[in-house]
Amino acid sequence: QVQLVESGGGLVQAGGSLRLSCVVSGSVFRINGMGWHRQVRGNQRELVAGITSGGFTNYGEAVRGRFTVSREKANQTLFLQMNSLRPEDTAVYFCNADVIPHSSDYPAFNYWGQGTQVTVSS
Repeated sequence: QVQLVESGGGLVQAGGSLRLSCVVSGSVFRINGMGWHRQVRGNQRELVAGITSGGFTNYGEAVRGRFTVSREKANQTLFLQMNSLRPEDTAVYFCNADVIPHSSDYPAFNYWGQGTQVTVSS
C-alpha cells in the first residue's frame, strides 16, 4: 500500500511564508511525476505546481514566481515553498504522485494525500 502524507500547513499572515512537505511511503518501486493541487470548498481542485522525475517544473498562473516546488528522491519527499502568501492562497493543499508500486511488473497509479489546510489572514 502506498501512502502520501502532507504536513506543514497552518495559519500565516499575508506576506508570510510556509513550507509544505509530502512523504511517500509503502511499497514503492518508482515515483514518476509529483505535484501539489489546492481546493477551496465548493470549487474545483486546481494545479499549484508539478515536478517530473527529471526535475522539470510547472506552476499554476496564480502562484508562479511566489511558490517553488522541489523533491528529494532519496527520502521520497516533495516540498512546496510558499512565499508572499495572499489571502486567496487559503485552501486545502493536496500532494499527488504517479507511483509504480512493488515492481516494474505493475503499472503506475496516481495517489493522493489527505490534504493540509493553509489559511492566510489579511
